[in-house]
Amino acid sequence: MAKTANNPFKKTPEQKKADAEQGLAEYRAKQAAVDKNTERLRALRLAHEAANPPEAKPAPKRAAKKKAAAS
Repeated sequence: MAKTANNPFKKTPEQKKADAEQGLAEYRAKQAAVDKNTERLRALRLAHEAANPPEAKPAPKRAAKKKAAAS
């Protein structure tokens, strides 16, 4: 363990655990922000669609199938 005190690049298990907890907390905070924004945008989209329903388009006419000439 004496080597870890002299090596600034080597982390102790306590430091690794603290870094992992901090990273997980940051990840969860970012994910919560994304979820909140997605929820807000979904609500805006649904409100817009309710106010302006899309026009019903007529079904496209299907072309008649060509029959192969019998030989």
